[in-house]
Amino acid sequence: MKTGVKMGLLSLTAFLALLAGIGVGSVQVPPGDILSIVMERMFAIPLPDHIPASYSAMVLDMRLPRVLLAFLTGAALAVCGGVMQSLLQNPLASPFGLGVSAGAGLGAAFVIVLGVTSAGLGIFLMPAVSLIFALGTVFLVLFLSAKLDRGMSNVTVILVGMVISLFCNAVISLLATSSPAHAQRIQLWQLGSFSMREWSAVWALLPVTILISLYFLRYAEELDVMTFGEEQAQAMGVDLRKVKGRLMTAVAVLVGTAVAFVGIIGFVDLIVPHMARRFFGAAHRRLIPACALLGGTFLVLCDLAARTLTPPHEIPIGSITALLGAPFFLYLFFAGRRGR
Repeated sequence: MKTGVKMGLLSLTAFLALLAGIGVGSVQVPPGDILSIVMERMFAIPLPDHIPASYSAMVLDMRLPRVLLAFLTGAALAVCGGVMQSLLQNPLASPFGLGVSAGAGLGAAFVIVLGVTSAGLGIFLMPAVSLIFALGTVFLVLFLSAKLDRGMSNVTVILVGMVISLFCNAVISLLATSSPAHAQRIQLWQLGSFSMREWSAVWALLPVTILISLYFLRYAEELDVMTFGEEQAQAMGVDLRKVKGRLMTAVAVLVGTAVAFVGIIGFVDLIVPHMARRFFGAAHRRLIPACALLGGTFLVLCDLAARTLTPPHEIPIGSITALLGAPFFLYLFFAGRRGR
């Protein structure tokens, strides 16, 4: 099957997933009614008589921003996962290995425990602090990796990232233990959620996701070469240290922004890139858009499962992705061992 046909089918699947995410819930809204509600808001076309006026607020102010945020978050995590696996030539690599999630979690934990408030930032305070901590953690990983190994080999970056992540998680556990009143809120943030998210989060994440995905496409040729190994990339004239630093910083910005708004959601960045490579190949000009569409679709469906499997209670989205991702991780690990 041609790549264009595959991409068209994937786009259609993504659109259907968005419709399902908006329409399915405690109140079912058919696709035709969703379209009528959107047209009424955009072009002031009156709603048909059979659609209650309350449906408009439910669809446009509650479900639509939640579903779009889930799609953008999935796209961001999947694209960054694909880039990291190519950068580090490791099928088990992910952005969280750089300490992005741990750093963001540490920032959120400090805000929660200390009760910091800001009249200027308002609801953006925790995302802003989480993003700053995420970036700071990644810069620390890059700095230590460069000090330990001037070439910033993949093994060094991975090991330093793991150590920093473990340290940040230890501090988070210490904060939660020392402040039992806030322990549950910290735990829920670490499991991720799209509940009660507003349009402001969508508008904040949308431009970052688009711009950094385009930035990754600019380095598609370098990423293609780096998948064959560091020595091959150097022989082809790729400045590994510079490219790694730039792309890892971009990964930190994108993942940090996504995580800052919705909390930590694992395994999306591990599962989706492998699925995208299987159907679209390893060339990054195809792989990056495929990861974005497939990652967004995957997380929208996971969020749909999280809020519909056990009504009226909602399962943390991180639990759903972990249930799917942990067996996939073991499969990759044992498949790699068999390959050797």
